[in-house]
Amino acid sequence: MSIALALALLLASGCTLAKVDVNVVSERTSLENQVLGTYNALSEDVLLVASVRGVSPTGKVETPPKHSPEQQEAAQALETIAFHADDVDTLKRLGWVGENLDGTLTPFAREVPEKAPADLKAFAARYSEGEFRQVVGEVNRSREVLMNRVVRTNENFTAGDLPAIRKVFARINRQNSAPGTRVQQDDGAWGAR
Repeated sequence: MSIALALALLLASGCTLAKVDVNVVSERTSLENQVLGTYNALSEDVLLVASVRGVSPTGKVETPPKHSPEQQEAAQALETIAFHADDVDTLKRLGWVGENLDGTLTPFAREVPEKAPADLKAFAARYSEGEFRQVVGEVNRSREVLMNRVVRTNENFTAGDLPAIRKVFARINRQNSAPGTRVQQDDGAWGAR
């Protein structure tokens, strides 16, 4: 049967094609969108704090604008997280840390997996226990600073929203982790991403 004949039969029989509306629903919740929006605004604000020009376009030396201690603390937190990002990724690959439900890292025993590639074994051999604890501590403190800053800078959030904000950060951190790394599931159990 030809397409023209099929259309003619449909029209003659009084059938109409139904209008179909498709609404694409984001996987993110409203809370996640608010948290991400506040975090992105915070990141932009921190970039402004960190990238102030000392000389105007006319060549005059300018005094940098004053920033609050909270802005400076957030800038330092973002810098710390960025500075340790490669180490944290490697620690995750080794299974020494995992992303927990609170939006921070949970340390595990520092055992080198037997099947670890040579680059991971070399990294593990030169990474001391003290350095490991220091990096995990600095990253976790920095994440705490940022989560608290999101609460303080968004007028829609209160201190009571912090547990929900932690869950959003945890979900994002888990999603951004490489496959095979340790993540804490919603039921509290640890597994591989």
